[in-house]
Amino acid sequence: MAKRDAAREGPSQRQLRVGEEIRRVLARVFERGELHEPALAGARITISEVSVSPDLRNATVWVIPPIDAEIADILAVLGRVSGRLSGTVAREVRMKFAPRLTFKRDTAFDASRRMDAILNDPVVRRDVSAAREDDGPTDGGKMGGNGA
Repeated sequence: MAKRDAAREGPSQRQLRVGEEIRRVLARVFERGELHEPALAGARITISEVSVSPDLRNATVWVIPPIDAEIADILAVLGRVSGRLSGTVAREVRMKFAPRLTFKRDTAFDASRRMDAILNDPVVRRDVSAAREDDGPTDGGKMGGNGA
């Protein structure tokens, strides 16, 4: 029963700490261009999060797609070089086992972008402004309504 409760609670402090350390190492590798991979030259890769399995042997690296690049191509290249990156992570984080890295597209920001686009649509802005005017205070701006 304890394992089920732990699974519901989410990742442990250790998993979160190791995930963040892996994210920092990978971000530095990408920022400095230490990978020397021609297919990634000039690509700005943003890592939003790294989720680590409880045994610390597997890590999912969540990548935010660059605006001007095809994320499928980038994920394919990252998949090919994941062994080298895993070795770098194992050396820098000083782990007993090199974690197996899996790269996936982070879609959390897509919903935010869609919502932002909807809210900035001129028709929606006009409707929101009209609704605010219609829902204005009916008691002359006084709160409470008891006249006190």
